[in-house]
Formats: sequence, structure tokens, C-alpha cells
Amino acid sequence: MPKIALITGATSGIGKATAEAFANQNIDLILCGRRQERLNEIAEKLGKKVEVQTLTFDVRNYTEVENALNSLSDKWREIDILVNNAGNAHGFDTIDEGSVTDWDAMINGNVSGLLYVSKLVMPYMVKRKTGHIINLSSVAGKQTYANGAVYCASKKAVEAISEGMRLDLTKHGIKVTNIAPGAVETEFSEVRFKNDSERAAKVYEGYDALIAEDIADAILYAVTVPERVCIADITIYPKAQSAPSVIHRN
Repeated sequence: MPKIALITGATSGIGKATAEAFANQNIDLILCGRRQERLNEIAEKLGKKVEVQTLTFDVRNYTEVENALNSLSDKWREIDILVNNAGNAHGFDTIDEGSVTDWDAMINGNVSGLLYVSKLVMPYMVKRKTGHIINLSSVAGKQTYANGAVYCASKKAVEAISEGMRLDLTKHGIKVTNIAPGAVETEFSEVRFKNDSERAAKVYEGYDALIAEDIADAILYAVTVPERVCIADITIYPKAQSAPSVIHRN
């Protein structure tokens, strides 16, 4: 019987690439996001390989999360793999000039949203004594950089939550993996710089950034190792990056 994976933030970037990688391994999918049209497009494509369900909600809204996940049939609630990928970065201001709206978006999306989805999935894993949770952190969770204090704090929280999940859930046969990507060329910078395409493009100039498929490959590796193995933490940089804020450009 194929495994079932739930992926948040599945409409683009790492989430979409992970969905494609899982489909190639015959893993059925619950694809979650805020853009139903995009979910439909991905579901139509991947539905030729595996069974696909889509759920539309904002991870920052617990009521939306609860209603969406509770709408799943008993079969689809038996989730084997949870990929907490949804998240965001907003703004690149110094802490004294930061926007409260941006802070709320990052804390609510990167931390609360991860907890909300996990809260509704974990009990089924605990009951079945099996499961695997993948949390998408960032190298920003390993080392704080200037103009990114709140984003870095939100990703440090993901690192702590991953550690805490592992401490609490290992006894139930549940694996927890923390993935910390460096610079990945996705919609990330477009969102951070509020759709300033020119400024976003400069983030990736002069070197080969990671692509979403690189992170999907790491996630797929973590979920396909032998059952006795738990990959606890993976940090992934592009070759040109040596620290969160140090990139060697041509």
C-alpha cells in the first residue's frame, strides 16, 4: 500500500519539487497551499502517477487548518510523512526599523503554522506508532545575520521544535528530520522584497544558487533510508556559500 505524504506550501518551490519527487516514488499526496488554481494544476499532473488530494488553507489560521485537515477521510488521515514546508521571509530591515506586520507574518507562518499543522497530524502518527516529520528550517536558524533578526529567530524556533519533537516522539516510532537550506532560487526573495523583481534577482547573481530540486532530493533521501535510520539534521549550502551571509560571487 503506498505511503501518504502531506506537504504544506506545495504550490511552488521546494514544496512543489518535493511533491514531484514523492510522486516518482509512488507516494500518494495531500498537497496544501493558498492558491487553489496552482494546486489543481500540480494535482492534475501528478495525479497521472499517484492519488492526490488538495487542501486550501493558510497555515497561520488555526481554524482554517483544523477545518481542512478534519475534512480528510479516514484513509487520508493516515499520513506517513508530513513535510512542514510552508513559510516566508518578509522585509530586510534592521530590527529598529522593522515592520510589525512583517514580524507577525514570519512568526505566524514559520512557527505557529508549523505547529498548527503538526498538532493535527501527530496524534494519528502516535496512535499508529509510525510516521516521519520533515521540518524546513534554514541556515538562518543556525546563524543570525544582520537585517534578518526576526526571520532568523523564526527559523531558530523551527530548529528547537525539531529537537523537541524528536525528544517527545521517538518513543512512538516517529522520525523527525530538520532540513536547513542555504540560498535556494525560488519565490523566496520575491516575497522578502515585496515583489521587487530587480532586487530579488540580485540575490542570485554571480554564483550558482541551489534549486528546489536539490532540497527535494535531500528530503527524499531522508524518507527512503532504511527504517532503522533517522536523519536528524541536514544543512545544505550551494558550493559558493560558506555561511548564511557569505556568498562568493564571480
